[in-house]
Amino acid sequence: MVNSDAVVARRVRIVVAAVLVPLIVASVVLLIVLWPGGGVKVQGYQTSTARGEVTALKVCPNPQDKCNLATVKLSNGPDKGRAVPVQVPTAGGTAIAVETGQVIMLGVQDGAPLDQRYQYVDHDRTKPLLVLAVIFAIAVVALSRWRGFAALIALAVTAVMLTKFILPAILRGSSPLLVAVVGGAVIMTIAVFLTHGINAESAIALAGTIAALGLTVLLGWFFTKFSQLSGLAADGASTAKAFAPNLDISGLLVAGMVIGALGVLDDVTVTQAAAVWELSAANPAASRRELLSAGLRIGRTHVASVVNTLVLAYAGAAMPVLLVFAIQDLPMLSVISTEPVAMEVVRGLVGSLGIIAAVPLTTALAAMAVADRSRDLVARHLVRC
Repeated sequence: MVNSDAVVARRVRIVVAAVLVPLIVASVVLLIVLWPGGGVKVQGYQTSTARGEVTALKVCPNPQDKCNLATVKLSNGPDKGRAVPVQVPTAGGTAIAVETGQVIMLGVQDGAPLDQRYQYVDHDRTKPLLVLAVIFAIAVVALSRWRGFAALIALAVTAVMLTKFILPAILRGSSPLLVAVVGGAVIMTIAVFLTHGINAESAIALAGTIAALGLTVLLGWFFTKFSQLSGLAADGASTAKAFAPNLDISGLLVAGMVIGALGVLDDVTVTQAAAVWELSAANPAASRRELLSAGLRIGRTHVASVVNTLVLAYAGAAMPVLLVFAIQDLPMLSVISTEPVAMEVVRGLVGSLGIIAAVPLTTALAAMAVADRSRDLVARHLVRC
């Protein structure tokens, strides 16, 4: 009812023409310009892989090796169907012991003799992960039906953007921060419109999301520099730098903050736009101030829970590091000042500030769009008379 209102449609068209269309066009143009052409693989870091089921286990002939010799029936690769010998760690040499009947992943040394060609890499967890993904998809569709199905498609688009654009473009030498902003804007545009439909409410939610995303980028960049964070303390950063020497690690850190905050920003802005839309549907004569006040009251409760969730998520990621510092019994200020912890603190607080800003930004845009609908309609009718 609110989306079909002529007053709302006119106001939202102004926002779309002045804000959304230029930003979306710029994002698409930059996406095309930054799109990585060709492969980005580093040849010295490429390995062939295979999978197979462990059919037998016995102790390695040489006791000094401290391993078991597994007979593995390969399920893929050039030797598919053959049983090959593979040395695997004993129960004390790996977190989860290799047992008969398990499927394991193998590295392949091309050209080596058959008894030395395959090396144990890890357990194959493809089946349980697929089962979990199917359960998740069924739950989403069962609860949200067609909107849930659209959300799953949006999730697939996000995965494609991450693997085909964001990561390859960064490895190609493009600015990680610019790539994250462009990729994030495109992801949010597709996700919001695909999941919630192309309408006035979605347009306002997307405008609020992009505005809050811009603020998150600025805060992340500033406090990364201000806190003197190199980004090398992040997992895998040193390895990535070794194989891509020109990689901007500090920019990659900020890019991670942007991508990490996207999902929560989407949640907050869509919820706030929907809240204001419902308030206007209940009272079309409500003023901007009334809608803004009511919307902010709803937003405060939402932000209080979401911010805590985001900070706890980043704290959970740093839990092993925090445990090490707890064992050392270091002063709290010393712990916080170390880069691994400071990095998570900046991530959590910058993301939270972006979420906090999203509430008044989206609420104000929504209130501007739907306020005083019935009064405007009455005034226009009197003018005609």
